[in-house]
Amino acid sequence: MILRLIEEVIAAAVGTMAFALMFHVPRQYYFCGGIAGGAGWLVYRALELHVDSLMGPVCAGAFTVVFLSRIFAVRKKCPVTMFLIPGIFPLVPGMGIYQTAQALVGSDWDLAAAKGLTSIKFAVAIVGGILLGFEIPQSCFSFLENRKRKSGKFS
Repeated sequence: MILRLIEEVIAAAVGTMAFALMFHVPRQYYFCGGIAGGAGWLVYRALELHVDSLMGPVCAGAFTVVFLSRIFAVRKKCPVTMFLIPGIFPLVPGMGIYQTAQALVGSDWDLAAAKGLTSIKFAVAIVGGILLGFEIPQSCFSFLENRKRKSGKFS
């Protein structure tokens, strides 16, 4: 089970880097973006095992991606979106959206409604996690950078 989780985290990180490539994110940000995406997936999967509803784990995973993206943005002196947009993709309910569309095309209205509602819940949970992550004041993220500047230690 641990090996499977490690494989999933690596796949999420690589997928995040692939999305970064598709969105023309500069090459020097791929690794940090992969870490953010992989960490978000790790938090989601770790919490998923211990709760009944998946909305909390999805929200926590999105929060993790935002939190790490904001840290990397300060460290790398670039916009948060360089890490956030690709990093959130592992959490997007792509299969649920596909199954909703497939059920709609097949006129299976009950399945379409069920899958569609679940996908919307996931999307709302992702938005909630992003909003929570952006509620943390910027000064919390630039604190370490300011401390380094004052001490004269730059990396």
